[in-house]
Parts: sequence; structure tokens; C-alpha cells
Amino acid sequence: MVLWVLILLSAIVTEFCFAMRTETNMVRNFKEQTEAYHIALAGLNRAIIELVRNEFSPEKDKLLEGDESSEDTSQRWRMNTDIPPVPFAQGHFKVRINNEGGKIDLNTANESLLKLLLNGFDIEEREKSIIVDSIIDWRDENDLHRMNGAENAYYQSLPEPYKCKNGDFDTIEELLMVRGVTPELFYGGLDDMVTAFQDRGSKRGNVARGRKKAGGSKICINAASKAMLLSLPQMTDDLAQSVLDFRKEADFKSLGEVTTLLGADVYQAISPYITLTPSPYYQIVSVGSINDSMTLQGVSAMVEINRTINDGYRVVQWCDRTMIKTPSAKSSQ
Repeated sequence: MVLWVLILLSAIVTEFCFAMRTETNMVRNFKEQTEAYHIALAGLNRAIIELVRNEFSPEKDKLLEGDESSEDTSQRWRMNTDIPPVPFAQGHFKVRINNEGGKIDLNTANESLLKLLLNGFDIEEREKSIIVDSIIDWRDENDLHRMNGAENAYYQSLPEPYKCKNGDFDTIEELLMVRGVTPELFYGGLDDMVTAFQDRGSKRGNVARGRKKAGGSKICINAASKAMLLSLPQMTDDLAQSVLDFRKEADFKSLGEVTTLLGADVYQAISPYITLTPSPYYQIVSVGSINDSMTLQGVSAMVEINRTINDGYRVVQWCDRTMIKTPSAKSSQ
């Protein structure tokens, strides 16, 4: 009886110790996740501060001064570059800033720019024409379809019918409703090359509408990804990589620098599609981590940096408590 009682007590104690260990680990993980989340928030707010500072400072290339939180104060925070991790509290945050100007705006791009968008995808010319014409039909205000486009008559004939929007894209996911755009194409890289952000009520929104009437917008070469660069005429893999390598040190200050780097012939071919002017919209990804821990927490936000807005910025999209791969130089390419 004594032996059986000892065995029973041992089993109870073992189960109790296992339960306590599990609960302790759960509490520790929750604590670390909470800390990492708030470190990520600190990184996102720090990025907003730097973007506002760059916008309002008369010296756009002014270096960070008096910043003790960063080990490397020799460079200001720039878009589409690898920003070193910044120590904060009991961990550090890693921030990546992307500018929407490096993408094609679905609401302002003309036919030529939309065709350019599809150059890097292995699809037939007729499919490209269908997608381009259907995008234009989706956003125009009439019910007259282009040669290869689609309006209400097409969408109403589908097994699950819906109406053609006949208005601007509110999100890039609307592309999945456009004729010819498949999930494989959209998630196969198209989603990283397009944007639909514009403020219809502000002066910048009026400018965006004016660009659409004038024939479209251009791609900011200081913010374009490698995939976007490769879609440009006569752009090779080596030339696209040379642009990325140049941007690691500094942004292009003039189109003359682009000509010098790529050559006159290539510049002549891409000049109708590129600009040095960035978009007011920035995608910020911040990942917080704890020292001596594998815990990561990510936060991302789309913000508009605008002098006419109170505090100089406005959050237009927020993705909270999302696990995001730590930004790296490789991802920037």
C-alpha cells in the first residue's frame, strides 16, 4: 500500500511540475511577445519621425544628429535601403521603409505603363491586352468596353455575377475581380508592383486625378524594386543590380546620374517611365525582438507624409501584431 501511495503521489507531483512549467513558459512567451510588440511599435514611430524630419527639413540629406539610440549615425534613414538594427529597451527593432512611388499606380497609370507592368510575367500578348484593357474599363466612368476589355455585360455573365466598379481602385486586391487577373498572377509578384493609394480629398489627390487625365504617372527610380526595374525597356539583370548597388549608398539626385550609370541608350528607352519624385505614401515594416530570445513581433503601416496634415503624417493602413519576416538587403532586391 505504501509503495502504491508513493507511486500515486509521484505521478501527481510530476503532473503538477509539468503543468507549472507549461504555465511558466506561457507567461514568459506572453511577456516576451508583448515586449517585442512594443519594441516594434517604437521602431515604427521612429521611422515616422525620420520621414517627417526628412520632409520638413530644408536639407534633405541632413544626417541624424544627437541620436544615441542608433549605433550608426553616419546615415539618415532612407527608403528602400537596409537600415541597421536599432537597440531599444531589452531588445532591438529592425525597420524597412518602402515608398509607393516605386510601384505603378492602378488609378493613374496609362495604357503604356500598364503594359510595362506585365513585361516580367510569362503570359501571352493577348492575355496582357485583356488585362490592360480590363483595368482601364474597371476604373473608367462609362460602360463602353475597350477592344479586349470588360464591363458590366461580362461580369454579370459570370457564375457569381457582380458589377464593374467604374471607379478608382480602393485596394490592389480589387485586381482579383478584374478580367484576366488570376490569383497565380496576382500573388506571383504583381501585388508587389502595384499600388492604389491616393487621397481624393487633398491637393495631392487632385494632382493624382490630374495625372490620370494627363496620361499617367511615372515610377520613382529611387524606390523601384528589382522586379520593377527589370520590367523597364532594355533593362538587364546586371543594370538593375547596378541601380540597387548605387542606392545602397545614396539616392539618385539627378537624371544625369541615371544616364551615367546606365548609359545613354538605356536611359533614352526608360526615360518616359521614370522620375525622381517619390510618392507621399510610405510602407513601414518594423520587427521587434528581445535579446537572447527567438521571439519576434511585427507591425506594418502605410503612412502619408504631407506638410498640409497636422503633425505632418497620416496613417492610412495598419497591420497589427503580424509576424513579418525580418527585412534584409536581399528582400530589398
